[in-house]
Amino acid sequence: MKRIVWVFWCFLQVLSILWLMADTLWPTQPGFFPMRTVWVQYSGVLAMGVMSLAMLLATRPAWIEPQLQGLDKMYRLHKWLGVAALVIGVGHWLWAKGTKWAVGWGWLVRPERKPGSAGVSMSSVEAALRNWRGLAEDIGEWAFYAAVVLIVLALVKRFPYHLFAKTHKLLAIIYLTLVFHTVVLTKFGYWSQPVGWVLAVLVIAGTASAVRVLLGCVGARLTAHGVIETLETYAPLRVLEFSLSVDEHWNGHRPGQFAFVTSHPEEGAHPYTIASSWDVQTRKLTFITKALGDYTSTLPARLSVGDRVTVEGPYGCFTFEDARKHQIWIGAGIGITPFIARMKYRAQDGGGDTQQIELFHTTADLDPVAIEKLRADAQAAGVRLHLFVDRVDGFLSGERLRALVPDWKEASFWFCGPVGFAHALRADLTSQGLPADAFHQELFAMR
Repeated sequence: MKRIVWVFWCFLQVLSILWLMADTLWPTQPGFFPMRTVWVQYSGVLAMGVMSLAMLLATRPAWIEPQLQGLDKMYRLHKWLGVAALVIGVGHWLWAKGTKWAVGWGWLVRPERKPGSAGVSMSSVEAALRNWRGLAEDIGEWAFYAAVVLIVLALVKRFPYHLFAKTHKLLAIIYLTLVFHTVVLTKFGYWSQPVGWVLAVLVIAGTASAVRVLLGCVGARLTAHGVIETLETYAPLRVLEFSLSVDEHWNGHRPGQFAFVTSHPEEGAHPYTIASSWDVQTRKLTFITKALGDYTSTLPARLSVGDRVTVEGPYGCFTFEDARKHQIWIGAGIGITPFIARMKYRAQDGGGDTQQIELFHTTADLDPVAIEKLRADAQAAGVRLHLFVDRVDGFLSGERLRALVPDWKEASFWFCGPVGFAHALRADLTSQGLPADAFHQELFAMR
């Protein structure tokens, strides 16, 4: 988590420093309009920079994922960049549009253009760009309005996922129109300085990424096809478990990773954690889903044995890899899924993994069949299981966990579940001496 926070703020700071090397927030000419000019340029550079990085991350680049510690972290950064683009874009729009309104209402008087300031010494490229300014301003204004609507819809969790998946792609078209707006209206002198070079690289990368999104190329190299072989529901938990066999395009996965599964093209791909270890002989994957939304609530009725699906992945770095001899796992509700996969891997490994494991599973609901399967997996994997049913055992707290595992400071923690629960546990454990980098969390939220 700290890494993406660091990347987010450092990215904004580097862009700001590069811009300050080319311009200044305190122009030599006094007055509102010179100040407005530099703030329009500064906010424009920042807005286009964060949008370009967000567009790059939207393509799920495999080479960036390990650096940001997983696609879940990449998507969290993508979300922050989208919010930053919205906030900075509003400021940019107010400086540009608000000034024109103020002039129209008589609140401000636009200074007269000095004779000869039209630029007789302009290069042919700069002159051509100057001729397109009016078009670029109009396009940028309407693209901004559309972007505001789409970004806000993406942030509204009640907006149906399938509509979000479709409308969110429209941001790639809007981005391409803003590329034209940026190239034309960015101060021409910037392009010969470091801020311009960096902005050019970002815009080129963003443009290529937008084209990939529009052509449907995202994740194409990691896509396999499968056929559903088994379906099992756990009604008290509102959970569906389904297994499928995949073709040779699936190259395996590590326990704890997830994949995007498309079972109904009109709905689009949904991310599910893989609940099985990989066996190249059987080539089977198991997914466990919970009815948390409109689509997942209907899965038991919509899926059938024999249905064909596409699977894209694997993604994620929540893979239990560290050098500590002791690990403590906390799986809350459906967050138990990655731990099931890891236990199956340990059982399949035949004792090759010698780490001492304590698994805490907290749940609001109880299904005897599911619990017996979990107990069997834990026993086969040599994992000590602690079960907490909320209405019977109360809630798991940091204090209770520390009492049950006296040598908890020697362990690493792996958490998958609600964000608020994770924050409470992390705060408790780190306040009692646990190093912050010993607490690993899966940020399993794609929007």
